[in-house]
Amino acid sequence: MVEQKITREMQEKIQELQMLQQRMQLFGAQKQQFQMQMIETENALGEVEKSKSSVYRLVGEILVEKPCDEIKKELKEKKEELELRIKTLDKQEAKTKESALALQKELSAALK
Repeated sequence: MVEQKITREMQEKIQELQMLQQRMQLFGAQKQQFQMQMIETENALGEVEKSKSSVYRLVGEILVEKPCDEIKKELKEKKEELELRIKTLDKQEAKTKESALALQKELSAALK
């Protein structure tokens, strides 16, 4: 009966470890998306910096003319937001990885 309880505990810990690993994969995918958006934003910002006149922005299905300074401001704000999101994901990923490693060590020790 004691062995069944240990087995049940072990199964729960294995499931928890799998969930942590899935979360880490999710964080990695989200981080990759944000990094791609960051590259696009930086490229757009570079092109806007080169422009001396008005810039056109896609709104829905039409192009709308906007002042260059306004677009620069929007792109810089978007870049800052993406940097913050990436940092947050890095922190969450590190905490999750730390928890997963601790749980993995615990499981390894219990299996010996």
